[in-house]
Amino acid sequence: MRVEVDVNMLTWAIERAGYDPSEFAQKMPQITAWLNDERKPTVKQLEEFSRKVHLPYGYLFLPEPPKESLPIPFFRTKDRKGEKVSLNVYDTILTLQRRQGWLKEYLQDNDFEPLKYVGQFKNSQELMIRSSNVDAIVNSIRSTLGLAADWTRHRRNRQDALDYLVENIEDKGIITVFNGVVENNTYRKIEVEECRGFVLVDDFAPFMFINNADSKAAQLFTIVHELAHIWTGHSAGFDFRTLQPADDPIEILCDKVAAEFLVPENTFNDQWHENPDIQGCARFFKVSELVIARRSLDTGKIPKEQFFEFYEEYKNQEIVKKQNHGSGGDFYATVRRRLSPTFASHIHNAVKTGKLLYRDAYKLTGMKGDTFDKFFDKTM
Repeated sequence: MRVEVDVNMLTWAIERAGYDPSEFAQKMPQITAWLNDERKPTVKQLEEFSRKVHLPYGYLFLPEPPKESLPIPFFRTKDRKGEKVSLNVYDTILTLQRRQGWLKEYLQDNDFEPLKYVGQFKNSQELMIRSSNVDAIVNSIRSTLGLAADWTRHRRNRQDALDYLVENIEDKGIITVFNGVVENNTYRKIEVEECRGFVLVDDFAPFMFINNADSKAAQLFTIVHELAHIWTGHSAGFDFRTLQPADDPIEILCDKVAAEFLVPENTFNDQWHENPDIQGCARFFKVSELVIARRSLDTGKIPKEQFFEFYEEYKNQEIVKKQNHGSGGDFYATVRRRLSPTFASHIHNAVKTGKLLYRDAYKLTGMKGDTFDKFFDKTM
């Protein structure tokens, strides 16, 4: 059975997925005849097409393309302003929004209280990047998470510092998602240079997304940058290229908070005076050389040219490490990080108490059947 479908909708769907029509024809040769109105697709062919362009089947029969826009600001570095985000980033934001909407309602129904720290500094915008405001936000984050100013120095290594920080963040009700693909689809990658992370601020269920394809060093900085967004009450996404903020007051403020939180300036100045060496300071603070290089730039200890040169070298080393490390690992442990332990726990409790149908739990987690059951058997 062949079906009528508007050629304009087909073209829109192809371009929406990031393809040129001629490029897409290499994936699906019959599309050329459809676009030239020489032949109509069958239902089965159109269903396959909708999967390839990541679009719900029913959308293809709309009279015109729907208006789609990002629900949050997405900040770009200066040389990339105006660029549209990819469909993979867009779909990931919407996926986390759906999870957030369910979790907020679930928490409210179970008499959870709103999180007092969310938006605590929302009305302090007139102070913005003054050092007093930066210090106030940093101190509030540390106090809420129960961390001393020198907390990183007491961790065994950088990975331990990252894990410890995330554990404390999740314990305070912030859902922290590590992923580099759309849900569990490894064919739909989210490029680091396009999106390092985003944060969806909410009084009950704030969500943070960190691109897991990024280096651990950049992830740590992104996490604290996103915490600052939660404390100032502003949802946002960012590409954060070369660890530089976009030209926006809130972004600049959050950037300064992240730097001060990870490497307090006074302590850093003292340490640099004793040993003006990036590697030495990195060992002292239990953070990466990249974070120290960035802090050195901020405090005028190295010029921009040196930082950018260091950044490129560091990034290339990370690429080589990942290539040598290869793929693999525990699938269920990976999914746990993609969902967040706290979110997974709420899903599990809701299903077990009959407050969430398995059908809906499958949609919220991107898993179903045996995979869903095995995940919770192994991780809960």
